[in-house]
Amino acid sequence: MAKKEVDGEGVNIPNRIKALPVKRPGPIVAAVIVVLLAAMLVQGLITNPRLDWPTVWKYLFNENVLEGIRYTLELTVISMVVAIILSVILAIMRKSINPVLRGVSWFFIWFFRGTPVYTQLIFWGLFAVLIPKISLGIPFTSVEFWSIDSNVVVTAFNAAWIGLALNEAAYLSEIVRAGLEAVDPGQTEAAKALGMNRTLIMRRIVLPQAMRIIIPPTGNETIGMLKTTSLVTAVPFTLELQFATNAIANRIYKPIPLLLVACFWYLLITSILMVVQSRLEAHFGKGFDARPVGTKGKQTPLPGKTDGEPKDDVDKLNQTTFVGLNA
Repeated sequence: MAKKEVDGEGVNIPNRIKALPVKRPGPIVAAVIVVLLAAMLVQGLITNPRLDWPTVWKYLFNENVLEGIRYTLELTVISMVVAIILSVILAIMRKSINPVLRGVSWFFIWFFRGTPVYTQLIFWGLFAVLIPKISLGIPFTSVEFWSIDSNVVVTAFNAAWIGLALNEAAYLSEIVRAGLEAVDPGQTEAAKALGMNRTLIMRRIVLPQAMRIIIPPTGNETIGMLKTTSLVTAVPFTLELQFATNAIANRIYKPIPLLLVACFWYLLITSILMVVQSRLEAHFGKGFDARPVGTKGKQTPLPGKTDGEPKDDVDKLNQTTFVGLNA
């Protein structure tokens, strides 16, 4: 009843204007167009004989394809783990007060961001040609304490993940650095006032807060890494998913169905990674969610207000409510 009084319902107002809702045909037109385009796409996918769906179903779970998926996932996981560790080290070096560390970090990022990943993978594939033997001894002399053939250490698989990890670390280091610099310097000053050292401050104060900014682009880089593994044929490494499907296509002379097989598995894995990314974003961002201060609508009326009128003059939002991180 109070709501009707506030809105003016039931009150005899002369020459009252009966306002009608504004018609918005745009969403309806857009929905019709999208439905028509989607129907045309589905109809084309089903009826086009060149897609050869029986061949797609035949090779979807082929043992060589499944083996390629395994190697693709291994390359993605190993490369990203190594790249994340290196990126954190490089980002901390970039923020160091030591000019030598800053210079080394800058050179690494400049070199690996400035050259194509395909070129770097070719280099790692030719590593044994450039350096046939890895040895440990006295520099600038012929004295050796230990040595090993480079082909034993830098195999095709190792060369693939090393090349991918070093290239990715250069990009991730800038993402990590941006996340670290986004944390309020007052957090570090407060931690120093409590007697915490730089390592503890970075581990317990700065990094947990920076993760909210680091996680989304890192998730994108992980999905990009999954697809970049298709370039390891430059090493050459010939067991990942894209090469496995290409080998079958070249054998049966049907490239399109096998491309669809590769697309299906890449899309499936990418979808899973996107779900994991969203969960991580929710976990690291839950302390920063904006929410009303107090319980809106439960406060006592402000002076001059009645029970049927809004209780708040302004929606007060706590933009950075941070919880759960103690030293």
